[in-house]
Amino acid sequence: MKKYNPLCLYHWNQQKKLLHVIPLLFLISTLCLLSACDNFTDVDLPSSQLTAADVFENKATANAAMVDIYSKIRDHGLLTGYPSGLSSQLGLYADELKFYGLSGTGQANFYNNSLLASDSEMSELWNSSYNQIYAANAVVEGVAKSTGLSAVDKAQLTGEALFVRALIHFYLVNTFGPVPFITTTDYRQNSVVHRMSETEVYTQIKVDLEQAVTLLPADYIGSERVRPNKWAAQAMLARICLYLQQWDESSNAASAVLNQTRLYVWPTGLDGVFGKESLSTVWQLMPAVQGANTYEGGTFIFTQGPPPSLAISQELFGAFSSNDLRRDQWIKSVTDGTTTWYHANKYKESSNTGSSMEYSIVLRMAEQYLIRAEARAHSGDLIGSKEDLNKTRNLAGLGDTTAVTADEIIAAVLEERRLEFFTEFGHRFFDLKRTGKLDGVLSTVKTQWNTTDRLIPIPESELLLNPNLAPQNAGY
Repeated sequence: MKKYNPLCLYHWNQQKKLLHVIPLLFLISTLCLLSACDNFTDVDLPSSQLTAADVFENKATANAAMVDIYSKIRDHGLLTGYPSGLSSQLGLYADELKFYGLSGTGQANFYNNSLLASDSEMSELWNSSYNQIYAANAVVEGVAKSTGLSAVDKAQLTGEALFVRALIHFYLVNTFGPVPFITTTDYRQNSVVHRMSETEVYTQIKVDLEQAVTLLPADYIGSERVRPNKWAAQAMLARICLYLQQWDESSNAASAVLNQTRLYVWPTGLDGVFGKESLSTVWQLMPAVQGANTYEGGTFIFTQGPPPSLAISQELFGAFSSNDLRRDQWIKSVTDGTTTWYHANKYKESSNTGSSMEYSIVLRMAEQYLIRAEARAHSGDLIGSKEDLNKTRNLAGLGDTTAVTADEIIAAVLEERRLEFFTEFGHRFFDLKRTGKLDGVLSTVKTQWNTTDRLIPIPESELLLNPNLAPQNAGY
């Protein structure tokens, strides 16, 4: 009998693509605590396993199902801190990072803007994302059918699953463009889905987040900030409304987060911003084991030159003024005596420290201030906008902005976002795209940049399996 990892709650055949697989039973192990995770199709259902229906009749197993989704987000797909995630890949794709590794690799293809629909990296990003969405949908469906969970537990778990579904779709639509918005585990529907327009996807994302806000509790579950609360959903809603240019809604959602002064405290210095216990963190991903830290640390930190894989680009390093504390504290230099390179140093730990020091921060206060600053400027509240902008500037040791007009303030906010969010989940690339500046900026620093590079290709294998996903994105 093959054994199961207790966290492997959802066993689907990894050889098949998510949008084309038969629905698989949820499995949760109550024994075999140190065993490996196998494909569902390889084994009979052990007596120690619970079926999907049983998982959601018990609070502990239902919570375990939800927690497993966060581990999948941490380890695979768009939001992982590994080199395959957006923090590094879109940093290379835009102008944040320079590549020093081997040619022909996925990172090299992102850096050279030479992606192909047949690249395995495209399939990994696509399939991992839809696996995570599938898992979230399974929680929504399982909780709805449960007779054993309390109303409070149902609301919390449903809210978390909707938050995850919205979050992953946000990154999918910003990388692949029009994509299917998946709301079911029904393979018959999922196998023939069509891509939806970006506007339609955003509409569905917003609906999910608005519902999550009403369902999630105001406080975190436990002492960690690894399970999203209603303010995490509000933070994502603020971002969505910003991207939709719904300025008042965006500003109000950001304010709802920033007004929670009992939970969120603006830091007094840059040192602790990315620490595990930072009170400016809205939501973060916990490492896999005690003592581990972030994958981001291992991805970006290097100790000798030349860099083994990637480093901060000269364009990004040169954008910081000499008195910007972020340049000194969030970027570190490495030299061989002749040449100097720089790496992101937001996360300081790249190995096990016995007790975990850093978690991967997905949402934090600084974004909410800069979202509100941008939204307020568009709405005509220039005084309030500058106050918000100065929050991050002052923390970085810079004086108040000298911007005066709305256009000047918006430009200053976008530049501030560049300096504040580098190597964080593709913020720079998305900002350039949503503001129409992508071609103007990247064509000057990327010799192989094309207008069609605003989207990455739909995996070729997906188009073959489901022709309804056609047409392929332009340029591929």
